[in-house]
Amino acid sequence: MRILVTGATGYIGGRLVPRLLEAGHSVRVLVRNPDRLAEVPWSPDVDIVKGDLTDRASIAAAAEGMDVIYYLVHAMASGRDFEKVELRSAKYTAAAAAAAGVKRIVYLGGLHPREGALSPHLRSRAAVGRILLGSGVPTVAFQAGTVIGSGSASFEMIRHLSEVLPYMPAPKWVRNFIQPIAVRDVLYYLVQAAELPGDVNRTFDIGGPDVLRYGQMMNGYAVEAGLRQRPIASLPVLTPWLASQWVNLVTPIPRALAVPIIASLQYDCVVNEHDIQRYIPDPDGGLTGYRTSVRLALGKMRAGEVETSWQNSSIAGAPSDLLPSDPDWSGHTVYTDLRTQHSDAPAPQLWSVIEGIGGDNGWYSFPLAWAARGWMDKLVGGVGLRRGRRDAKRLKVGDALDFWRVEQIDRGRFLRLRAEMKVPGGAWLEMTAEDDPNGGSTYRQRAVFFPAGLAGRLYWYSILPFHGVIFSGMANRITQTAVAATADTPVSAA
Repeated sequence: MRILVTGATGYIGGRLVPRLLEAGHSVRVLVRNPDRLAEVPWSPDVDIVKGDLTDRASIAAAAEGMDVIYYLVHAMASGRDFEKVELRSAKYTAAAAAAAGVKRIVYLGGLHPREGALSPHLRSRAAVGRILLGSGVPTVAFQAGTVIGSGSASFEMIRHLSEVLPYMPAPKWVRNFIQPIAVRDVLYYLVQAAELPGDVNRTFDIGGPDVLRYGQMMNGYAVEAGLRQRPIASLPVLTPWLASQWVNLVTPIPRALAVPIIASLQYDCVVNEHDIQRYIPDPDGGLTGYRTSVRLALGKMRAGEVETSWQNSSIAGAPSDLLPSDPDWSGHTVYTDLRTQHSDAPAPQLWSVIEGIGGDNGWYSFPLAWAARGWMDKLVGGVGLRRGRRDAKRLKVGDALDFWRVEQIDRGRFLRLRAEMKVPGGAWLEMTAEDDPNGGSTYRQRAVFFPAGLAGRLYWYSILPFHGVIFSGMANRITQTAVAATADTPVSAA
């Protein structure tokens, strides 16, 4: 089929496109800024059209010749007038689809109560669905619960609130019921919807197998992230507006998104029917439970990776992985310290210093500071510094190296060490040796820290003043040692 995807730079669209390609479809994407797709792995395999859904001509041209249109856009971040923008975009899309002879529209909205007033966000999502269903083009309007996966704004809010706050004063909506759904299950339904019979024109509620209070979702995240469960106090004085300001203060979620999302949490949002099963069977193994969804989003289902990366899989990657087009606030909080240093030594000699690090050779920066860190680690039950190393000159994956362990090695170029010291989070150290086109070599050193909860963040900032001394000194001494070794030991060009 020939498929047009709108919202391809968004959270769901960016993950749907590669799955449509894997299913054998021809895909066109309509985006306002094609540059946002420059680093996305599937971009060479699609037809990228620049345009805007608020422009009639853009959507009309993009819809021409298409069999299916996926409508996956929202305008919450555009400000107070987002409802007007969303309704206008939906009307233009509906008209363009009908004029182009499109055979199906697939839309993703949100779960909401069937009766009573709604928040602006949910009201707009429901109104968009009605416009598309009334277009004359057969439409499937999925109404999904909170989507669980790295990059989803709702999940990122759960992640950061649970990570940062050891105690949570929260509005009374933390007691409301929600039926979350894993991003992989949402994508499964979306892909299958392209093949539905032409007489299907209706809404379908979709949600995972678990119905939870919002507070239970936050504590379920805490458990899977290795944190203590958070005491939660329901405070009736916290209005949605005040709560959104609080969320904006303690999380990286932009206020333009936090306000409508939190306003929507005032309602129980659960599945009222599961009619979709009559047309699309449940995925193999059934729908994904909430805790499993969180583990997938945290990357805990795939061991041995420092950062969950879309580069490590097929063209589609794992549905919970981050994409280059995702916003900066997506994903786990990561702190880094990056050092780059030129060395007059050739790259092979620089690499020999890198691979010989630790043990009797030390860490090339303030031996007393490294020793003190080892003693501290030993006192709290860690492995300590003096495990040494198995071989004085060569390392291999799995080797213990003082209080590190070799996680990845590309001999001659790259070394990654995982910390096994007691720290409130995960820590890694990467070292790279590369030839410099102007002669000599370039040394790159990166420390990576994934904080666990508030303690992890406080730990990082407490040691930050020492990084400038320890890590810069380490980079300087390693490159100097490589130069000195070059003068004493000629390196073969072979």
